[in-house]
Amino acid sequence: MIEPVIKELCEHEVIDKAFLADVVQGLSGWPKTLPCKYFYDQRGSELFEQICDVDEYYLTRTEMGMIDYVAREMAQRLPHIGQIVEFGCGNCEKVQRLLDAHPRVDGFVAIDVSETFLLESVKNLSQRYPALTVTPVVGDFMEAQPLPDTTGPRMGFFPGSTIGNLQARDARRFLYRVGRTLGEGGYLLVGVDTLKDRRILLRAYDDAKGVTREFNLNLLRRMQQELGAELTLEQFAHEARFNEAKSRIEMHLRSLCDQFIAVGGKYFHLSKDETIHTENSHKYTVERFQDLATSAGWQSRRVWLAEDDMYSMHLLQYEGGVRMTD
Repeated sequence: MIEPVIKELCEHEVIDKAFLADVVQGLSGWPKTLPCKYFYDQRGSELFEQICDVDEYYLTRTEMGMIDYVAREMAQRLPHIGQIVEFGCGNCEKVQRLLDAHPRVDGFVAIDVSETFLLESVKNLSQRYPALTVTPVVGDFMEAQPLPDTTGPRMGFFPGSTIGNLQARDARRFLYRVGRTLGEGGYLLVGVDTLKDRRILLRAYDDAKGVTREFNLNLLRRMQQELGAELTLEQFAHEARFNEAKSRIEMHLRSLCDQFIAVGGKYFHLSKDETIHTENSHKYTVERFQDLATSAGWQSRRVWLAEDDMYSMHLLQYEGGVRMTD
C-alpha cells in the first residue's frame, strides 16, 4: 500500500506585491478592472462554496448531476490513470467522484492559489484515499507549474466552467499550456457552461440571498486588509450584466457616489455609477468550444450534455502540432 504523501512542489509566494501591482494597474486603466483570481482568499473560497448551494446558481448542481455517469464512462475508457491534475481544486469535492469511479489512479496533483484552503482540502482527501499520492501545489493555475513524475497517462481536470472566466485568447493559451504540461496523449476533462436564456444567466450571478454580492465585495475587503486600501465598502454595489456581443456574464462593482480609492500611495477617482469590472463568465456552444480547443492542439473525444443543454462536459486529448509562445 502506498503511504499518503503531501508535498508542496513550490513555496507559497507572498502575493502582496503582485496583488498591489495588479490592483494599481487595473485601477489605472479604462475601464477600471480587478483580476478575479484575487476573489479566492480563505473567505472568498468559503463564499464561493456558498454560491454553489444557492438555488439560482445552476452550474455546480448541474455539473454534479452529470459527473457520476461521466466518471463511470471515463473509468471504462481509461482504466488506469497515472495522475489526475486539477487546476483550481477548491474543496476537492468533484474529483472525489472521479477517484471513486476509477479502479486505478496513482496520484493526484491539486493546484490552487489559496494556501490555507488547499492544504485543508488535500489533508481531508489524503485521509479518505490513503493509497493515493496527493501533491498540493500553491500557485496560479494560469502559470506553468511543476508536476511530479508518473508512469501512467495524465488527465487534467478543470470543472466548474472556470474556463469561462478567461478571455478567448487567454483560454486558448491556458489550454495550450495544459497540453504542454500533461504531454502528448494526455487528457483533459473540462466543464463548460452553455449559452442560454439571459434571465437564467443573470439570476445565477445575482442571487436573492446576496452571496454573490458578498463574494464580489470581498475583493475590496481584501484590498483593505492586505494592502491598506482606503475605501468605503458601503459605497459600492454588486452588478451582473449580460454582454450579448461577447456571450458572457460580467460582474462589476458600481460606485454609488463620486469617490476616491487610495492604495499603494496613489489615488483613483471613480465617478458616480462608474464600475470596476471584476469577472467574466463566457458561455459557449459545443461547436465554439471545440473550435477553441482544436486551436490549442486538442482533439475532442467525447461531449456530454445535461438536460435541456444546460451544461456541457468535454473530454479532450492533446495532440500538439500547434505553436504558441508560453
